[in-house]
Amino acid sequence: MSALSETLSEQISKAAVLAEALPYIQQFRGTTFLVKLGGSAMEDQGLLDALVRDIVLLEAVGINPVIVHGGGKAISAAMAREGIEPRFVSGQRVTDEKSIAIVEHTLGSEVNPRLVDLVKAHGGRAVGVAGRDVFLAERMHGKDDEGNQVDLGFVGHVTTCRVETLEALVAYETIPVVSPVSIEQASGLALNTNADIAASALARAMKVAKLVYISDVLGVMRDPDDPESLVHSIRCGEVEGLAEEGIVHGGMLPKLRSAVEAIQAGVGKVHLVDGRIGHSLLLEIFTKSGVGTEIVP
Repeated sequence: MSALSETLSEQISKAAVLAEALPYIQQFRGTTFLVKLGGSAMEDQGLLDALVRDIVLLEAVGINPVIVHGGGKAISAAMAREGIEPRFVSGQRVTDEKSIAIVEHTLGSEVNPRLVDLVKAHGGRAVGVAGRDVFLAERMHGKDDEGNQVDLGFVGHVTTCRVETLEALVAYETIPVVSPVSIEQASGLALNTNADIAASALARAMKVAKLVYISDVLGVMRDPDDPESLVHSIRCGEVEGLAEEGIVHGGMLPKLRSAVEAIQAGVGKVHLVDGRIGHSLLLEIFTKSGVGTEIVP
């Protein structure tokens, strides 16, 4: 085969991908997707750049993306510079008064503006939104390995989301980029909030068509060492059974439970995709087979 025909074959393949995407673009045009950015993609500039470009593409074809971002590694690095040793209980970062100031500064002054600038660099419009302007919360407690209740300090569980500003931005074809810091309703103090929990709460409040978690895992796998064991689709009613079988455990279990809560509150579907795979977001949404795990009603 000549070099010319090879090039033509590649071009035809690309056109086929676009044709496959068409019905999905038509179906979701005008709807809102909430994308939670986290994992290695937040630390690898190349991965992050590619993911943000794909999010801008969603907006360009008429879908309204909203971004909620994490920043755990950046927070840990900032705390280390201050001589603070990170401590986690029940997957939550124990956060004292000094630490919450570091958390809010790192997310609001470093991570969030970097994402906004990336969106703009790819021709999109974006506005950074402080989580304290969106998320109202109550303090939450964790449990240690013995099941004892532990005070997590300035850590919150979202109870209410104020979505008016976000909906106005979406109406003006602007991507809101939201940090996961909440405000305690009783005191007005800032609280550190798990980004997965914040994203799920916001997805429920906005009743988005899709909630997509970008992380470092392919999705739910029956065998963590075998990529071929990826479970492509899970119904809400199957989650607890998978937990009892031991297939879903650790940090994946609360994520799936939050996905079930989101769907029961009106979110269309929830997707778990690996941000380390090139164009994983687009492949999951715009192809029949997908590359991650979807949670459906």
